[in-house]
Amino acid sequence: MTLTDVLLHEAKVTYAVTEKLFRRVADAELSWRPATGNNWMTVGQLMMHCASFGCGKAIQGFVKGDWGLPEGTQVENLGAEHHIPPVAALPSVESVEQALNLLAGDRDIALGCIAETKEAELLTRIFAAPWGGHELSLFQHLLQMIAHLGQHKGQLFYYLKLMGKDVNTSDLWGN
Repeated sequence: MTLTDVLLHEAKVTYAVTEKLFRRVADAELSWRPATGNNWMTVGQLMMHCASFGCGKAIQGFVKGDWGLPEGTQVENLGAEHHIPPVAALPSVESVEQALNLLAGDRDIALGCIAETKEAELLTRIFAAPWGGHELSLFQHLLQMIAHLGQHKGQLFYYLKLMGKDVNTSDLWGN
C-alpha cells in the first residue's frame, strides 16, 4: 500500500460518511443551530463549509497551488479573517441537494488531485501552509485536510444528535 492509497482510502471513506450524514438533514432544518453557547454555525453553514471549504479545494491548493482565488490575489496576502471568518459571515447552502452536489464536486477535486500527485513528492515536498504553521510534508498537509473534513463530519453528527435524530457510532464511522 502506498501513501497515495492511504490518502485516497481516507478521503473516500470520509466523503462517503459525510454524504450519508448530509442525507439525514431536511431542508427545513438548515437554519438550526445549538441552542446554548454562541458562535455556532447553522446546519446549512456547516454543510456549506464541509462541501466547499473543508477538503478538496484546500487539497487542490496544496497540490497545484490553485487556491481558487481571483486573478492577482495571493493566498499568502489574505488576512486571518479570510481563513477563519466570523460565523455571521459564513455562507449557507440553500438546500440539501445543493450541499450534496457541492460535496460531490469537492470530493472529485480531492480524489483527482491526490491521484495526480507523484508518490515521491508526498514526503519530499516540505513547506508551511500559506496561512502559517509548521513546515509539513505534502502528505501531512493532505492528510490534515481530510482530517479537517472528518472533524466537521463529527460536528454534523453531534448536531444531528442534538436535533433528536436517531444516529449512532456506526453513522459516524460508516460501519
